[in-house]
Amino acid sequence: MIPDSYVQDLLARVDIVDVVGKYVQLRKAGVNLLGLCPFHNEKSPSFTVSPSKQFYHCFGCGAHGTAIGFLIEHTGASFPEAVRNLSATVGMRVPEEPRSPRQMAADRERRAERSLHEQALESAQQFYLKSLRASPDAIAYLKKRGLTGQIAQRFGLGWSGEERQGLMRVFADYQAASLVETGLVIESEDGRRYDRFRERIMFPIRNGRGVLIGFGGRLIRPGEPKYLNSPETPLFSKGHELYGLWEARQGIRKEGQVIVVEGYMDVVGLAQHGLENAVATLGTATTEHHVQKLMRASERIVFSFDGDRAGRKAAWRALQACLPLLRDDVSIRFLFLPAEHDPDSYIRDLGLEAFRACLGEAVALSRFLLDELSSRHDLREAEGRSACVHEARPLFAMMPEGVLKMQLQRDLAERVKFTPEELAAVMGVSTTVVSPAGGRAAGMAGAVGSAPHESSAVHDPDGMGHWMPDDHLVPYEQDEGGQVWYPEFDAPDQGGGFDSMQSAGMPSQARQQQAQSTGWKAGGGKGAWQGKGDWKGKKGDWKGKGGKKGWRDDDQGPVRNEPKVVPSLAKRLLRLLMVHPGLVEGMGEQQIEMLAQIPRFDLVVELIALAKSSGAQHVGALKHAVAPGSDLEAMLRGMEAEALVQEELPNPQAEWDDALRRAEIDSIRVQQAALAQAGLPDEASRQQYKDLSMRLLLLTRL
Repeated sequence: MIPDSYVQDLLARVDIVDVVGKYVQLRKAGVNLLGLCPFHNEKSPSFTVSPSKQFYHCFGCGAHGTAIGFLIEHTGASFPEAVRNLSATVGMRVPEEPRSPRQMAADRERRAERSLHEQALESAQQFYLKSLRASPDAIAYLKKRGLTGQIAQRFGLGWSGEERQGLMRVFADYQAASLVETGLVIESEDGRRYDRFRERIMFPIRNGRGVLIGFGGRLIRPGEPKYLNSPETPLFSKGHELYGLWEARQGIRKEGQVIVVEGYMDVVGLAQHGLENAVATLGTATTEHHVQKLMRASERIVFSFDGDRAGRKAAWRALQACLPLLRDDVSIRFLFLPAEHDPDSYIRDLGLEAFRACLGEAVALSRFLLDELSSRHDLREAEGRSACVHEARPLFAMMPEGVLKMQLQRDLAERVKFTPEELAAVMGVSTTVVSPAGGRAAGMAGAVGSAPHESSAVHDPDGMGHWMPDDHLVPYEQDEGGQVWYPEFDAPDQGGGFDSMQSAGMPSQARQQQAQSTGWKAGGGKGAWQGKGDWKGKKGDWKGKGGKKGWRDDDQGPVRNEPKVVPSLAKRLLRLLMVHPGLVEGMGEQQIEMLAQIPRFDLVVELIALAKSSGAQHVGALKHAVAPGSDLEAMLRGMEAEALVQEELPNPQAEWDDALRRAEIDSIRVQQAALAQAGLPDEASRQQYKDLSMRLLLLTRL
């Protein structure tokens, strides 16, 4: 692990203007520099670099951070890679914290294995490229599909050859374990080996850093399977990767949108005709990991599927993957081509402009969702409307709270002949939204603050769906050039300790007050997070009040009857606890106090207390122990079906630890926001802010 002290020294030595200036054209704007944001498509510059504070910030999309963060986000480098690259530019040598001989040996073994796998894939790629040049049949097939040599070269297309053991000519040791581990070779039960890819056009698959991690292959003659991917390997996971994303970076920025298609040939075919912003899933349904990458790439996503039944089914699965990550500032749309066409054939037959016209008519996610639900039920009958609401309920439960969800609820209510309030009561959701001022208001009026920020974008601080409106950023000063700065971006510099802060937007006044009222302190003290579910402090001794009737603070008053708004991270914790109540056994009191200070996490804290006090080991026992008529009882009833049908997790403890880590990140941001809002008036508050910033930097690296 790289010591935090070294990271601070490095940030003090490098100049962020030099780092960013290699990738972004900057011009002077008062005491700062201004340019077009490299993280989203824009025509007017809103990307600002502060030489004095050594931070960058985009007032359009909310991207901000240090020189290290910029390299990570813009180049796709890992944290250690970014640190080492920056260190090389200023002649510093990266130290390593003391590690045991066993740890160092394990690290060396992992690096060596990864390097060996990458080398094997690159060697195979060179063989495939050479084979393509020597294969008239493969070249004829590509020409028949309308591809030129230039586009084949850009995407690194190759030819596998037809021999059963063609790679034996590439690798001196055809029996090497790395060939099976990378998926290049298959070993049969009797020990005989043969090449995985034969008689196929080869499509190299690269990750976000441009590193070759696997292959896709397409048959040029009739046969099955038509498409074949590398298997799951230490380098490649098809549920996480998108074909063509590395090659499409500039095209996505230029077009202002990313197009998601079903096959490699669609990506390459669209690029051949001038649309260089397409990516493809790798023979699997769209996952939340895919959606997260797409949202980082662009604020407008268009899924393009065939218009047949299979295409609409794939689109519906993609929609479901999008629901937990919906954002009010991201447009997700669906394009259905005629049944006889895919994107490649459509653009070849009808031309680029015809396809662009189709893109302009792509259906919004909201319309696709409601139209699909309506088409499955006869809304002229009460039974059909009831069934429609029944099917919609788990879908709406997946959505994070926001203006889009509220609009969808109102549109659905109109279709099923309910009032919005009646539908909310039936579905167990809220029709209110949180205003930037911190209060609640019904309908659209509550979504508008009294003095919103110029940009109403919503950003995701940690990439896991915890969206914060930029309206919550409260400016408190202007520099000499008239540029407005924000507390978490331009906090007073006290000896370089603020260079590592990565805080998000300001919360509502209610959140600030709650943060100020808590006594939790980060920075490595007794409450320091240790990973693997362990917290320095007492374990398993936290008792809620009320026994089996469920925990409730003495001052909380009677149970409220209105439905509670639950953030997406809280829902993740609740689902994990419902399926695995035993996860609470290793929790200490300080962990629970940390969760208690996060806004709208009260149900999580109550469920933890219930699981601890009741000793429940399954959701049925939790339902038996909960107080009837309480908010917690309503939550358990509403989420039970969703929890029971979710896929079995290979490592629930790891999922729980990760969710707690992200919850601690949210808690730190609340505290940082409160400190910044107070103006950091004394040395103690500045030191606390610095400690929190260091803790946040450590957590975001895990």
